[in-house]
Amino acid sequence: MSKKIQAIRGMNDCLPTDSGVWQYLESSLRQVVASYGYQEIRTPIVESTDLFKRSIGEVTDIVEKEMYTFADRNSDSLTLRPEGTASVVRAGNEHGLLYNQQQRLWYMGPMFRHERPQKGRYRQFHQFGVEAFGLAGPDIDAEVILLSARLWKKLGISQYLTLEINSLGSLEARAAYKEQLVTFLKTRESELDEDSLRRLQSNPLRVLDSKNPQVQNVVKDAPSLMDCLDAESAQHFQGLCERLDSLGIQYRVNPALVRGLDYYNRTVFEWVTDSLGAQGTVCAGGRYDGLVEQLGGKATQGVGFAMGLERLVLMLQTLELDKNLVSAVDIYVTAMDASVELYARQLSETLRDSLPQLRVMDHCGAGNFKKQMKRADQSGASIALIIGEDEMSSQQVTVKYLRQQLPQKTVLISELAQFAGSLFNL
Repeated sequence: MSKKIQAIRGMNDCLPTDSGVWQYLESSLRQVVASYGYQEIRTPIVESTDLFKRSIGEVTDIVEKEMYTFADRNSDSLTLRPEGTASVVRAGNEHGLLYNQQQRLWYMGPMFRHERPQKGRYRQFHQFGVEAFGLAGPDIDAEVILLSARLWKKLGISQYLTLEINSLGSLEARAAYKEQLVTFLKTRESELDEDSLRRLQSNPLRVLDSKNPQVQNVVKDAPSLMDCLDAESAQHFQGLCERLDSLGIQYRVNPALVRGLDYYNRTVFEWVTDSLGAQGTVCAGGRYDGLVEQLGGKATQGVGFAMGLERLVLMLQTLELDKNLVSAVDIYVTAMDASVELYARQLSETLRDSLPQLRVMDHCGAGNFKKQMKRADQSGASIALIIGEDEMSSQQVTVKYLRQQLPQKTVLISELAQFAGSLFNL
């Protein structure tokens, strides 16, 4: 017997039992971004490795440890995309979408990072993100945060999420702060873990983001980045806070919030939850005004966010909010014997023609009445249409309610589409 082939570790299947919640989440995302006028952009899964080295930063964990990178047959170095923003900027530059223009874009799709798989965090994972270009003020920062907040409201999870915000200031202000931070951290070097010591040399701001309790105890005494902000960045941050206050969006200023990618400046934010254990960040983003130019385009402001869909699915399931999602089937059509099978199938097709939104499943594989009713119940349908020789000769169907304690009823074939439309609000 041949050895069974299994999925690669960290690359997970989405089974039919879970696809309903995924479809609901994806549909909700599309509805929310459409309500703000954002347009979809789709980019390749494989990009030049240099794209991510230049955008994310060569001394980040993603580039150093996590990227799936390989040489193709032409010896070019290619990488499975580990995040979406760099690809969107590359596409915008390549196709002339960004310079001297305003764009509001969104994307959704698989990303790849070689890290230790854990619940809600996999090596192939799926991200949804929005990116807005050509807008410099805090109003667009507020808009992308509002957009994410509206999604939480739509999904019914607002009360489980907290917004944290910070400002990284300009590149010059951040460079000045780095010097102060390094000077301070060197006085407490003996209290830092190995990872923080490495970051102290390569990317000292990431030490602020350490999850090690001992390092966190050191960081709480560190100089504040807020005290080093340039005047323009401080005004920008104040403008963001004023807008969030006036729009009723609650938030917490977190001076240790720096984000893990090198391209951020000024506004950074995260939506966090305590409903998922250690995997607390559900959505994160900020401004990246220098990235377009860094990747070969002309200077263009940018702001956006990304969210991991696996974590959102896990959150919906953990809170049991997926229990109320609709079934994949509305109506299950049965045929009591072979003589009416073709007639039943024609009836189903007529229903689909009349009500394209209706989800109709036909019973296949014969079987007695009990077996067909069992299959109808397992399908999750609200009703079953029972069709036998009596129904065919009288041009009627028998309707059996599967989810409600209601008596069976007969409906004329000529009135069936109207009945179904009324029943399912179509």
